[in-house]
Amino acid sequence: MADKVSARIFIKGQVQGVGFRNFAQRYAFLLSLKGFVKNLADGRVEIELEGEKSRIDLFLEHLHRGPSLSKVIDLEVSWGNASDRFKDFAIVF
Repeated sequence: MADKVSARIFIKGQVQGVGFRNFAQRYAFLLSLKGFVKNLADGRVEIELEGEKSRIDLFLEHLHRGPSLSKVIDLEVSWGNASDRFKDFAIVF
């Protein structure tokens, strides 16, 4: 099995009120990634997740596209070591 990593992602653009969190949750589930997604007060979306690096790379490709009503301007990723602290992928309110 490939090594697991963690990623903390901040997405900037038209990403709130367009189904972005549900979009992220759907792809995280399909790719067997664990973590969370939440809206931030400054209009960005934050995602923190863990899984195989190749699956997170594929997840990032989907995030760049986003749901049909979104417009992603910038995607900032910080990589780290996985800690296995997540049991699933959740939308945080």
